[in-house]
Amino acid sequence: MMKRAKPSRRGRSRLRLFIVLAGLLILVSLLAPLLCPNDPNATSAAAMNRPPCAEYPFGTDRYGRCVCSRVLMGARTSIFSAVVLVGVTFAVGTALGMLAGWYGGIVDALVMRLADVMLAFPQMVLAIAVAGILGGGMVNAMLAMGITGWTLYARLARAQVLSLKEEPYVHAARLSGLGGWRVLTGTLLPNMLGPLLVTAATQIGVMMIGIAGLSFLGIGVVEPQAEWGSMINASRAYMQLAPWAVLAPAAATIVTVMVFNCLGDSVRDALDVGVER
Repeated sequence: MMKRAKPSRRGRSRLRLFIVLAGLLILVSLLAPLLCPNDPNATSAAAMNRPPCAEYPFGTDRYGRCVCSRVLMGARTSIFSAVVLVGVTFAVGTALGMLAGWYGGIVDALVMRLADVMLAFPQMVLAIAVAGILGGGMVNAMLAMGITGWTLYARLARAQVLSLKEEPYVHAARLSGLGGWRVLTGTLLPNMLGPLLVTAATQIGVMMIGIAGLSFLGIGVVEPQAEWGSMINASRAYMQLAPWAVLAPAAATIVTVMVFNCLGDSVRDALDVGVER
């Protein structure tokens, strides 16, 4: 009889560490207005490009705005939008993939051909095209990234359903009188959540980079709304004069993406650690 081995103590500690770090980042994004030392949108001609000091921990930008406050407010925009986008694409893609794998036939063909069309274009190229058509703004940037984001979950969920639907416990559930949707959500979904959750955790960083990239190109979040990609773009021309205005949002992006990527790896190791006899 095969059974899953328990994750090591080191693996469990690593998972708990990155869950705490990711939770802290999300908490900071939610409490950003309370944590800002200054008004993130207040300009001051007397404080333009001021280096880090007690009043402005990360210095100021070319408009005299507090970079620290804008980084904190940018966390709400960058992190929260990425988490929401991953949640929506996770739900839509998983539902479509489960339906395609369960019913097959024309449903499977339609969903998979649509996914193939979306995957025929590089995600960022398609996102740039969609964002360029829709215009700037966070909602449009999220729509642009979500156009292809659901396909990953759809293909994975379909593969999981195809591999599990012939299992004896699934046949037992069907013989007990449960309908197709109840079998999918109550029997199959709990047994296939592991790979889907690992994918979702790693996709948070990918979506965050995508939204920041659109904003950096000027077709995502527009000023004065604080967002890390747009902050880097707005201050890059003053890199030699005020490097802190670029380095602070860049460092925040790198650290946040690393935390969520490491969280995904830790979840994968915890849920897929091999088997033992």
